[in-house]
Amino acid sequence: MTRTHNKHVRAYVDGTDLSGYSRSIGALAWTFDAEPDAAFTDEAKNIVMGKCDIQAGTLNAFLDNDTSGLFALANSGYGTRNLMVAIGANASPAAGDPVFAWKFEQTAYSVEQGAGFVSVSVPFGGASYASTLTYKKPWGRLLHAKGAETAANTATGIDDSASSSYGGILVYHLFSSDGTVTLKVQDASTNSDGSFSDLSGATSGSINASVTPASGMVAISTTATVRRYLRWQISLGTATTATFALAFIRNTIA
Repeated sequence: MTRTHNKHVRAYVDGTDLSGYSRSIGALAWTFDAEPDAAFTDEAKNIVMGKCDIQAGTLNAFLDNDTSGLFALANSGYGTRNLMVAIGANASPAAGDPVFAWKFEQTAYSVEQGAGFVSVSVPFGGASYASTLTYKKPWGRLLHAKGAETAANTATGIDDSASSSYGGILVYHLFSSDGTVTLKVQDASTNSDGSFSDLSGATSGSINASVTPASGMVAISTTATVRRYLRWQISLGTATTATFALAFIRNTIA
């Protein structure tokens, strides 16, 4: 990861792009509890295995009156939110860039009058995801930056360092489509079009964002082998176009 700037951060919530309203978000924390009764250098100091704390912090933004924007989304009631924060490497986010993604509880919605604008704060509480007990890693890699696709992917993918055998999580935000579509992750040992195949279980299933955006996290088996190279794939059902962002969180520990 190289240096970057806030202008290269993108924030997506429940299939809605909030980047044009957002001012800051954080701290995007990923921590493990440690033995509290020991000093930094004591050998007894260690993590409490399996106890992980994932926190997104607070989304600070400008209030809008867009019927499909932040106001409508955050004011629709508290509950679980699918959050994806893509961080571009000194440019707009692109395939291979880091992504922080998880499901969180929206715990509040507060509005404050500013100097010439109205600001809103949306704090996210603790992680809320059925696979929290088996997967505890919110950081992954972007496979498809937000954009429209009208055909299957025949390009190469990203080099995700090495093969692993601990599964992972597909994260998707389908902002719009004109019908049904399936989003998938494919993997390969060699970075060439003909070498890629569907990663078992890493699929959104048939989804439709022609009226309401769609988003989700799909955990595959914790013992699944994920080969070194990864890419996005799309299967058009009744849709002819779909605008989406897609990421994969590779699990690297048992």
